[in-house]
Amino acid sequence: MNKFIKLIIPPILLSLINNIKPSRYGWKGKYKTWVEASKDCTGYSDEIIIKKVRKSMMSVKMGLAVYERDSVLFKETKYNWPLLTALLFSHSKKNHLSIIDFGGSLGSSYYQNKKYLIHLKNLKWGIVEQPSFVKVGKEEFENNSLKFFNNIEECNNEINPNTLLLSSVLQYLEDPYKHLEYLLSHNYKTIIIDRTPFVLGHEYVTIQHVPPKIYKASIPCWFFNENKLLNLFSKNKYHLVDTFETIEEKTSNYEFKGFIFEKSI
Repeated sequence: MNKFIKLIIPPILLSLINNIKPSRYGWKGKYKTWVEASKDCTGYSDEIIIKKVRKSMMSVKMGLAVYERDSVLFKETKYNWPLLTALLFSHSKKNHLSIIDFGGSLGSSYYQNKKYLIHLKNLKWGIVEQPSFVKVGKEEFENNSLKFFNNIEECNNEINPNTLLLSSVLQYLEDPYKHLEYLLSHNYKTIIIDRTPFVLGHEYVTIQHVPPKIYKASIPCWFFNENKLLNLFSKNKYHLVDTFETIEEKTSNYEFKGFIFEKSI
């Protein structure tokens, strides 16, 4: 059979095929539980990640790059148009935009999109993050619009957010539905979900192998069932305004999506 294949495939194409190696990185495996997947993960170093993200964000602050994502620097802005549209949609409701960016790192989404938001009067962007990120954020990156908080309550009390942003965060929570139930109980007027993976059929946990050029890590990650997620929002009296594609590439096995929800009156 191998000899037959060599006869019918042109040599140049055969050479290309032979040189294709499956990537060691990306999302691999299917697990029923987070704990089960965690056993096959190497984990990650909080200290290394915060150092890399801080270094990249300092480059952005100094004007050497326009924004960063997952510690990777971008010299030219690739605007997240669906997210911008969603944020401006929320602003149009009350001529006011106050955001709680749950798991927003040191301001990745803020810096990527601020050109089209900074002119808004009384823009408030609150990031709720892990203590190490909050400490660095408060010391080096806070400004009149961008603030950092250790928990939801602190952010709610200080900036009274009308919009909740969940960008590439739900899939990294061990119990995402428990967190969502809690977040939905605060009745934010608009909720935006971005860069979140979905599969057809039953949801499962997989393992994300991060390329070392970003940072060395292998971590559990949820692939969600879309109907299950949408039903949770509907149960909590949120209606779906729109669905949008995200920056991630679609595959035959999974697809990253974004959603805009609005609280029903």
